[in-house]
Amino acid sequence: MRASQLPLFTSKNDPNDAQVASHRLLSRAGFIRKQGSGLYAYLPFGDMVHRKIEQIVREEMNRFGGVEVSLPVITPAELWQESGRWDLMGKEMMRMQDRHEVGYALGPTHEEAMTDVARSFLQSYKQLPINLYQIGRKYRDEIRPRYGLIRCREFVMKDAYSFHADDKSLDETYQKMREAYRSIFERCGLKTIPVEADSGNMGGSGSEEFMVASSIGEETLLLCSDEACGYRSNQEKTAFIENPSRGGSRSAQDETAEDFETGALKTIEEVAKLTGQSPRDFIKAVIFEDAQNIFLCFVQGDRELSEIKMKNLAGATDYWLASEETINALTGAEPGYAGPVGIKFKDGEKVSKKTLRVFFDRHLKGRSGLITGANKTGYHTKNVAEGRDFTIAEGHDLIVSHAGDICPQCKKAELTETRGIEVGHIFKLGKKYSEKMKLSVLDPNGKPLTPTMGCYGIGVGRTMATSVEQNHDERGIIWHKNLTPFVIYLVSLAKAESEIAFVDQLYATLQAKGISVYLDDRDERAGVKFNDAELVGFPFIVTVGKKSIESGKLEVKLRRSGEKLELSETELVQLVMG
Repeated sequence: MRASQLPLFTSKNDPNDAQVASHRLLSRAGFIRKQGSGLYAYLPFGDMVHRKIEQIVREEMNRFGGVEVSLPVITPAELWQESGRWDLMGKEMMRMQDRHEVGYALGPTHEEAMTDVARSFLQSYKQLPINLYQIGRKYRDEIRPRYGLIRCREFVMKDAYSFHADDKSLDETYQKMREAYRSIFERCGLKTIPVEADSGNMGGSGSEEFMVASSIGEETLLLCSDEACGYRSNQEKTAFIENPSRGGSRSAQDETAEDFETGALKTIEEVAKLTGQSPRDFIKAVIFEDAQNIFLCFVQGDRELSEIKMKNLAGATDYWLASEETINALTGAEPGYAGPVGIKFKDGEKVSKKTLRVFFDRHLKGRSGLITGANKTGYHTKNVAEGRDFTIAEGHDLIVSHAGDICPQCKKAELTETRGIEVGHIFKLGKKYSEKMKLSVLDPNGKPLTPTMGCYGIGVGRTMATSVEQNHDERGIIWHKNLTPFVIYLVSLAKAESEIAFVDQLYATLQAKGISVYLDDRDERAGVKFNDAELVGFPFIVTVGKKSIESGKLEVKLRRSGEKLELSETELVQLVMG
């Protein structure tokens, strides 16, 4: 392709809202253009890369038994109502009505739609397993779209949904998808870290994310420091095991719990400074509520409550921090003074017409010498002991894990921490959707059987952006050979007609050998062409001018290493195709 046919859309200026390299470089190099908040148009080069990723995904999905279909972007509300998610999905799902006042949603995901397709033709266990996938558009009304293609509102995903007669079959396909994903990302030139993950709104029993390590990653990954263990998990999923080197609380079983005045001091940091005790020896109370419940959670004072763990434990979806009125009704005090000792209400009782649900982190079990809110304004309680002053019937894992905590798999080594971008996610959904949407087939005995399901997603645009995050320098993008729009960026410095004819012949010869070439035949200064060649990032930059024509040697620059070579036409072909 010639620049005179396919113009460059490069720019010297970064987008005003660009915060990360991929957003900055994909915009400057003319791969994408922003049309609205979280909405991007793919220009020719960008569309080429996007389609190459799609094709890699398609080939690997087909190789591992996937069957491609295509679903509408808009899904009927009645499908979401069948699954129960119409009211559970947050504002990220854009809802609408047509002229007949029938409800629809711009699909943020397609579990319901694909289950509906499957139940239209699945009748017998003999048709199982089947893995249906699509490469289609999704829409999520993100509250703060950012990082260009990494977190936008409209995007393309490959989402697959498998249907099985039993869990053994689901496990087999799950493992095939793990293998397919490894192959997909390897072909895209991405180094991924598979980690255990939370299933979120998708539900299900098992979940694994494919993460790319990056300083701009929105996810925190925790890895076991012992390579032989190999544990890797998303922070939101990682079970908390306290490092024994942190030390235990002081013993105070024989000291009576007593209230003491703290006045306006309510935070753990303020009261710890007053008493001289470590924040670890405090009980932190965190209170949420929803339309029907109050969630009262207690964790040790130096750690954060994991909202993900709380949400999954409680089965909560749309919840918020409890209001001052709710806290006062529950504790009889202002916010900041809640504690488990002497609280008037018990788990399961009604507080202002809402059901109280109480959760203790398991690390408070058996602890003594603790300080907690006294459930009265201006006071805390010291010398508190679990089992004497309050009792934990069932402890839960409620704390956010961090680097330095103990690995929950080997239970010996410490965890290390890194940031990551999610490019793929696989789930074992179980029967959540097939049961609610009454998908049923006949088993070998002619009796109804509800299939179990799996779900497997890859963000195509996010994979493209993440490739740039991993592969760029101060001059521009460095494309992997499998993703690059063109393999060679041919810079023509030809002036005379004979020189132009030589460049045209070289261009034709390379194309005839199956090598994709972008010929920069613009009437521009050499510096402009070289800068654009480095910015767009094709693997080989080949310069042809009077000097190279006379010497019979082409000037070849390897974009990734920056190495410069002088090669004959034959040597260039061997290098590129080798």
